[in-house]
Amino acid sequence: MTTARQTREATSPRAIGPSAEETALIDRAREGDLDAFDVLVRQHQERLYATLYHVTSNHEDAADLTQETFIKAFRSLARFRGQSSFFTWLYRIGVNKAINFLKQRGNRRHLSLNDLDQHVEHDPALVEMVSEDTPVRGAGLSELQERLNTAMQKLSEEHRMVVTLHDIQGLPHEQISRIMGCNVGTVRSRLFYARQQLQAHLSDLIA
Repeated sequence: MTTARQTREATSPRAIGPSAEETALIDRAREGDLDAFDVLVRQHQERLYATLYHVTSNHEDAADLTQETFIKAFRSLARFRGQSSFFTWLYRIGVNKAINFLKQRGNRRHLSLNDLDQHVEHDPALVEMVSEDTPVRGAGLSELQERLNTAMQKLSEEHRMVVTLHDIQGLPHEQISRIMGCNVGTVRSRLFYARQQLQAHLSDLIA
């Protein structure tokens, strides 16, 4: 049976150069064609926003960071060399903005239950992120989502980001290493540590 994660990995953008169509859009955008850049925005906006929401747990913050990411990307198009996909380059900008934002925010804002995504409790990735093989004991998905979001806020910014990119967005380790500017070994160790911490925070819910 195909898992939700396998499906995400099969459809996720790869860490390769942009397609011919995307290159044409980027070239037009560099020349000031806002319609061309708007096409790029529409292609990546929803997924980028979802990533930033998962690490901030706040819709308004995620929306602001998404907008700031695209603004910076547009202003920095001249520096895009095509050595990676536009997706990877864009996410590198978004990830850096999100990590800096979270460090500046610190603990001033706590997760609000009223801010939870109304559809997220139906996402099987949330259960997979805790453990693919461990049954959840005595907790519905709504409770798991609440506890999982709280546990995510206890991780460092870098650990929270790598869990989001890999376990929720389904990106491979190699692409995450390019996005986060670290080697693959660092990605793997951060992911291992983050999963251990999440399972420890949720130990009373899992068998």
